[in-house]
Amino acid sequence: MAGELPDNAKLVFGEHVERAAEFVRLLEEHGVERGLIGPREVEKIWDRHVLNSAVIEELFEPNERVVDVGSGAGLPGVPLAIARPDLRITLLEPMARRIAWLEEVKERLQLDNVTVLRGRAEEGPIRKQLLNCDAATARAVAPLEKLTKWCLPLLRGGGRMVALKGERAQEELERDGAAVLKAGGANAKVVVVGADVLEVPTTVLIVERQTRRDR
Repeated sequence: MAGELPDNAKLVFGEHVERAAEFVRLLEEHGVERGLIGPREVEKIWDRHVLNSAVIEELFEPNERVVDVGSGAGLPGVPLAIARPDLRITLLEPMARRIAWLEEVKERLQLDNVTVLRGRAEEGPIRKQLLNCDAATARAVAPLEKLTKWCLPLLRGGGRMVALKGERAQEELERDGAAVLKAGGANAKVVVVGADVLEVPTTVLIVERQTRRDR
């Protein structure tokens, strides 16, 4: 069963692993019926979704302010919040039914470091509310060109967009590199995390928001 506690979950979540297991149970029980995951994903929740998301925790400094753009089922924001309770994470999501889910998860898991916010990253009021975040995360939300336009305005200068991507992340970066620069991005790179704990590690595309020095 997907709900059994894998050894690598203990390595990634440490003392917080039971909270992560509860999130997996919630996704198993309600994820398909609420349109959050496909039926074939139920047996893959730990590795493909929860651990895949949580291993990015090594990319964040202590006590950073993070916005998870298009959070959906809560990925990667919820696993990240569980693994790193020092981070202050806003789960940003436009759909009402997903907002309801995220609120339920926050309450059920007692995630005091999480705020749930309805809206889109490109909306003016949202940009004002989330101004100067240290980092923005995203997973399976949009192509890089669009993602940088949405995420970078939410960041302080030098803040990072941390986008979980597939094996073709480098190709995407080469294709959209000019658009990244135009959107105010700098120092874009592809990194792989979780290779020591996951059979298929997580590929991440990191783009910094330009500072005055970068211009």
